[in-house]
Amino acid sequence: MTLDEIGVRLHPSTIVGEAKAKAAQAVDRTAGRAYVAAHRVLSDVRAQLVSEDGAPRLERIIPVAVIGVAVVGLLALGSKRRRD
Repeated sequence: MTLDEIGVRLHPSTIVGEAKAKAAQAVDRTAGRAYVAAHRVLSDVRAQLVSEDGAPRLERIIPVAVIGVAVVGLLALGSKRRRD
């Protein structure tokens, strides 16, 4: 390695550029992992709520919807009580 090569490697702009590249790679890896995990969860949920032929499984969807409405109602009721 020559002195010029060492100078280029130790130059602040080179060090900053390498740090930025490493940070971008880390973010890309993390985002990729998050995407894969989210896709897996959504696929699992879809498999529970939709049959293999694409028809909705009402015996599973209706209870989930009722629970969702109940939770939203309880949250709305709780926030209303806090305002009073």
